Amino acid sequence: MSGREEISSPRRTKEIIAAHGFSFKKSLGQNFLIDQNILNKIVDAAGLGKDTGALEIGPGIGALTERLAQTAGAVTAVEIDQRLIPILQEVLSPYPHVKVRHADVLNVDLHELFAEDFAEVGKVSVVANLPYYVTTPILMKLLEEKLPLANIVVMIQKEVAERMAASPGGKDYGSLSIAVQYYSEPELICTVPHTVFIPQPNVESAVIRLKVRERPPVEVKDEQHFFEVVRASFTQRRKTISNNLKVRFFPGEGRERLEALLGEAGIQPSRRGETLSLAEYARLSDVLLAAGIS
Repeated sequence: MSGREEISSPRRTKEIIAAHGFSFKKSLGQNFLIDQNILNKIVDAAGLGKDTGALEIGPGIGALTERLAQTAGAVTAVEIDQRLIPILQEVLSPYPHVKVRHADVLNVDLHELFAEDFAEVGKVSVVANLPYYVTTPILMKLLEEKLPLANIVVMIQKEVAERMAASPGGKDYGSLSIAVQYYSEPELICTVPHTVFIPQPNVESAVIRLKVRERPPVEVKDEQHFFEVVRASFTQRRKTISNNLKVRFFPGEGRERLEALLGEAGIQPSRRGETLSLAEYARLSDVLLAAGIS
């Protein structure tokens, strides 16, 4: 696209929007990025090359997609808003290795998509400016389905990014931190002011990279049970782990058996859920499972 302005420039973004009579839908969380420096940071963090693929979720009018097309060997952009499909097909026409799909990514068979769109490349990274209202469901689908992913690099609400990257003991650490860190290694890349979007959101954003693990950092006998124990431990953050687990797993019993099992796992009953590491949760989950508590 030599001689043409990048889609991400404020002038070209406004030009494309005006030419197609596009209006933003608040219900879809549409905020288009118009800062080329931030786009560069996102693409650089993904570690792309001509032998890798990129899956973009929510491409908007294609500002990030264009950068991905210039870097990756195969690009698929999944867009839920039908009104954006003709715009994307037009602005991305110079890039034959870019495929635009009209779909809700939460309803897409991602294993099938990967087999169809990324058969000719090696590892794939997800790169996206995610709508805030569906950030967690989309990220957990990507992680839980155990796709052949290298990195997930997303721009999301800053507060959520900080929770994903939080360490035990802090106010941001919770069940989301544990789930994300079980499947990946999170790293905050940069914070993003609301002024670099059209329209401007009401919250600060951040770019986070999730380096997808080959295998989890802890071994558990039953993943589903592990996550149930984690969620139960954060039912009420101010309560001790003993109180939270009693409500979920020991509703009709005294406290003695629970505290004995916590002791077996090496965990003081008076501790709160946010102080436990992944390794401690793995140990606790296995102890409860071995005792028939599920």
